[in-house]
Amino acid sequence: MSSYGNPTMTEHTKVDFGAERVDGETASTPGPTVLEKAAPRSERMASNKIECNACPVLCQISEGRTGACDRYANAQGRLIRVDPVVFLSRAAASSDTGESSTNATVAFGASSEAHDSAQAEEALFVTGVGASSTYPDYKPAPFIVASKLGDVDMITVVTEGIFSYCSFKVKIDTDRFLGPEQSNVRCQGEIVGHVTTAEYGSQMLSLGGVHHLTGGSKKEGRVTCDMMLALGNKQAVELSIDGGANLVIRAGAAPIVDGVEEQRMRVGCGSATIGIFAKQWFGHADEVVVVDDHITGVLTEHQAGRCLGMTRSGVKIRGRKSTPGRYFQVANPGTGWGGTDIQDPLAIVEGFDPAVAKPGMRLLMVSTTGEHAQWYELDQHLVPRIAAMPDAVRRTVERIGENCEPSLATVLFLGGAGGSLRAGATENPVLLTRAIKQKLVNVTCGGAPAYVWPGGGITVMVDVSRMPDRSFGTVPTPAIVAPIEFTMTYGAYRDLGGHLDAVRSLESVLANGPEHTEGAPLARRTLARHADNPWPPAMPPMLG
Repeated sequence: MSSYGNPTMTEHTKVDFGAERVDGETASTPGPTVLEKAAPRSERMASNKIECNACPVLCQISEGRTGACDRYANAQGRLIRVDPVVFLSRAAASSDTGESSTNATVAFGASSEAHDSAQAEEALFVTGVGASSTYPDYKPAPFIVASKLGDVDMITVVTEGIFSYCSFKVKIDTDRFLGPEQSNVRCQGEIVGHVTTAEYGSQMLSLGGVHHLTGGSKKEGRVTCDMMLALGNKQAVELSIDGGANLVIRAGAAPIVDGVEEQRMRVGCGSATIGIFAKQWFGHADEVVVVDDHITGVLTEHQAGRCLGMTRSGVKIRGRKSTPGRYFQVANPGTGWGGTDIQDPLAIVEGFDPAVAKPGMRLLMVSTTGEHAQWYELDQHLVPRIAAMPDAVRRTVERIGENCEPSLATVLFLGGAGGSLRAGATENPVLLTRAIKQKLVNVTCGGAPAYVWPGGGITVMVDVSRMPDRSFGTVPTPAIVAPIEFTMTYGAYRDLGGHLDAVRSLESVLANGPEHTEGAPLARRTLARHADNPWPPAMPPMLG
């Protein structure tokens, strides 16, 4: 059996659970070992096992095996953290992922001139990735690190939080119809979220959440947790929407809708497209109809056409007229032209007013991405006939496409930082909450800037693409494990009743690891910061 003290270890084995078995297992990529605290004993536990109290599951772990989360293991009677602690380097990122080109794991206390220098210490930031959690809640956070920001004494409280109350908000750049609002989103047949309100140029999903993690069947909870883990760790996830599309989404990558990879986010709704390009169409077309599921635009009726002095074409558009040149509900939602269900754009045209329209009139019909476009000329019976598109008009269609941003799936982690996180910082948790709202404390997740929602509690939201790879883990309760860091001045930490006796210098952390490791060496992984993230990663707003 592999020894967890051996850095060449390549596989984990699972463990018997505690007295109350928790169904389901989650795997993580094997990594370097990190020695943790000595484990407590239980009267009901076999002598060759130790109890892990890193989460409420309280796994009883045999020698050489890991707990159910695959994050902790029994190495010769001691509880170890399998994954290394992630440090961020001030050096600019070498890739879009923010990972350094030399992601070597360096053991704490290893001899290295670069790592021993004061300059190197100032250019390092310890994240919550691999830092361990604070369960049971009375313990101080695994790392409470003192550092300098210029002449200012700073404190960073670092931990991995166990989040039952958390979700992912997914923004999918497409005008395709993904499914009716409020429809269930499924993974492996289990309901894991729902379609929420569409935003400008994007469809939105809300995935995960406490009700799917803990409020349904055991299978629903396991599937939801695994789906969330994959999304947070920037892996592809297959989803299906009731009454809608099948999706493959991955943070920072183009979404795949019903087997087709999306290319373009629409330039705007049909009305907006008219407003943008009206002057460029003027003189080259007698009428332009921009087909859109939400607001279809008609150039000569639109205020833009009127300002240019264009004459009404007499085109009659199906749907509900809103304001001049703007039509709602011209077709059903779908994956065709402009996010509608039509393949022939003339399906939304009822005809032309013979009192206004004239033979030879030139008509462009185009979608909001420019992916669909057709040029027509009216015959003597005022019937549109397909004709060769003039070069000047074709260039405007190409410019629509040029102005469309690449279609991406954006994944935002949204979590409520509850009592266990706050208790790791202070014995009076409400003072931490108040200090954050007063902008005395900055919150980051894996060094990535987090948005803190107004109102009560500490509800944070962060773009997972700006976090280090493999930032998320799970425990089989089920819940998500995510890094979080609170940074403030020493004075602010003192005033909110922080655990001052647990504060240690960055130099001490680099040499010895967390306070409760009794000086045993730990492993760490140093990554270059993400190029889009500020440095220092956690400067409080009052110092910004």
